[in-house]
Amino acid sequence: MATHIPPAQQPQFFGHPAGLFVLFATEMWERMSYYGMRALLTLYMVEYLFIKPEVGKEVLGFNAVKGFIESMFGPQSTQQLGSQVYGLYTGFVYFTPFFGGLLADRVLGQRKTVVVGGILMAIGHFLMAFEGLFFLALMFLIFGNGAFKPNISTQVGSLYEKGDERRDGAFTIFYMGINLGAFFSPLVCGTLGQVYGWHYGFGAAGVGMIIGLCIYLWGQKYLMPDNLTRHKEAHDTDAPLTQKDYLGIGALVVLCALNIAFWGVYEQQGNTMQLWADNQTDWRLIPGSDLQIPSTWYQSFNPAMIFIFAPLLDRFWRWQAHNAPTSVTKMGIGCMLLGLAFLIMWFGAGLIGDGVGAVWWLVATTFVLTMGELYLSPIGLSLVTKVSAPRIVSMMMGMWFLSSFFGNYLSGYLGTFYETMPKSDFFLMLSGVAAGTGVVMLVLNRPLKKALGDV
Repeated sequence: MATHIPPAQQPQFFGHPAGLFVLFATEMWERMSYYGMRALLTLYMVEYLFIKPEVGKEVLGFNAVKGFIESMFGPQSTQQLGSQVYGLYTGFVYFTPFFGGLLADRVLGQRKTVVVGGILMAIGHFLMAFEGLFFLALMFLIFGNGAFKPNISTQVGSLYEKGDERRDGAFTIFYMGINLGAFFSPLVCGTLGQVYGWHYGFGAAGVGMIIGLCIYLWGQKYLMPDNLTRHKEAHDTDAPLTQKDYLGIGALVVLCALNIAFWGVYEQQGNTMQLWADNQTDWRLIPGSDLQIPSTWYQSFNPAMIFIFAPLLDRFWRWQAHNAPTSVTKMGIGCMLLGLAFLIMWFGAGLIGDGVGAVWWLVATTFVLTMGELYLSPIGLSLVTKVSAPRIVSMMMGMWFLSSFFGNYLSGYLGTFYETMPKSDFFLMLSGVAAGTGVVMLVLNRPLKKALGDV
């Protein structure tokens, strides 16, 4: 392994060590692969794979999956079945990081676990080229993400000493890397999939994952040693957790539970909102012409806005540092903004009805939704590394992502009402779920602050 270079001795970019940008680039390419596949997933199922007459015979495990879902929820239309599979897939993608964190903390260390995860995900993306192996491909992606996701995020925090004021800013920069990849993925994978063929889009996602893995292996010398290695050297692997540690864990559990509702609403972007973009949005570049852009470009709106507005929001938080809201308050504000975003869709759906509307409804909704995400997601990632004991930080990061498991499954369940409710009522329901969660977070701010401290 390459010689480790301490963060203080590394080249500095924008006041941060080079290791941050190795992780930035790695995560950017991994997210390019994940969101590229996600941009196509619902459309691929609903408009192609699940409507094939021989799907039950051609796709391994299809009848078993459909039978399991219908045994719980009754007969499912193609859209409802696709929504359920979407929710299960994106949910389990965030279920396995808890176990990936345990694997890193106890057995392999963070670096080896990231490499294992990257290899599994690359295999999964390339398996998507074979229609009959659709569900097997999803399994590879689920387990690969579980190994990769929590351990790449915790390595950001390990570059900074406890109390370093740059930590929140580092996670904001890292989050920009996530969303830079998410921005390009629908433009590349979505366009290839919709214009040239589904499997070209899925193949491009696999190539992106391999590029990210190569960058990670090249930049090892700029990363901190694994927490597992450091604690073995210090002979404190089995040191008991303190009361303060347990209070922090308890507070994070409460926040994770509340996050479920946030992600259940937020993840409609890849589910019902993608269907709205495909079926009820005018994508023509010039009114009256036949020239239009693929509807999957909609999923580039959110990451593009994050990349634009994240630095501005970070500067705003620094400006108000003397009277900055706590992390829990920021997260509550994020939920309220998400609720406001779907109020825009409620109003738009009421005007459009069953017709086709302008793309500006999606732009306005995504702008407000993005502000809500910036108030919640990177703040949560940073919070986990602040309050977790170092030797369980990957496991705790996995627990944080566990809330996304339940939230993503909830998104699939909520999406089944898209066909059975008037669209305006559907979006009003989403708004109420998000805003109500924000109110609960703000009410709980004071007791959670006692457990978490002034963070």
